[in-house]
Amino acid sequence: MSGHILYSFRRCPYAMRARMALYLAGTEYEHREVSLRDKPEAMLEASPKGSVPVFMTSNEEVIDQSLDILRWAIPDAALKMEFVAQIDGPFKHHLDRYKYASRYDETAKRGDVDLGHRAEAVEILQPFERTLEIQTFLSGADMGPTDIATFPFIRQFAAVEPDWWSNESGLPKMRDWLKNCITSDLFKAIMEKYPLWSPPE
Repeated sequence: MSGHILYSFRRCPYAMRARMALYLAGTEYEHREVSLRDKPEAMLEASPKGSVPVFMTSNEEVIDQSLDILRWAIPDAALKMEFVAQIDGPFKHHLDRYKYASRYDETAKRGDVDLGHRAEAVEILQPFERTLEIQTFLSGADMGPTDIATFPFIRQFAAVEPDWWSNESGLPKMRDWLKNCITSDLFKAIMEKYPLWSPPE
């Protein structure tokens, strides 16, 4: 074992981003799957922010932002930051309010979606769609860093209303791109299930 440690939660898109980067780079590490409702003290001591991912290198450097983990794993990553910044900023803002309308609007019922925020998110994705009209992935011919950095969040977006995404979103190239990402060997590899980690007694 390399001595690197990753605290992760399987379904968290930020943790997915980190795991894909580490896998793509061939980095070996100890995987520590955590419950976000019962965070282990060792993780909180390393990173008091209390969210995943948290990556501890073998020389005890703590990296607790997913993009920083990606850059650590792939130092020469050619990220299209205009896309990544849109996903991490306004797209995530609209995604949360679309998916969890009742958290942000007291008039919304549990399970409601906000179609206004859905429309705003679709508008943000238009440059992505145009890019995918001329190449298979956002990174080029193959799945790469920009795809890794963006796709976990678009996967969440598509899963809110799958029928709408497939038939009415007006994003056919993104639909095909998302399917390619989800069925990739890379994504399958990082979605392996782990038991919850607990410190040795």
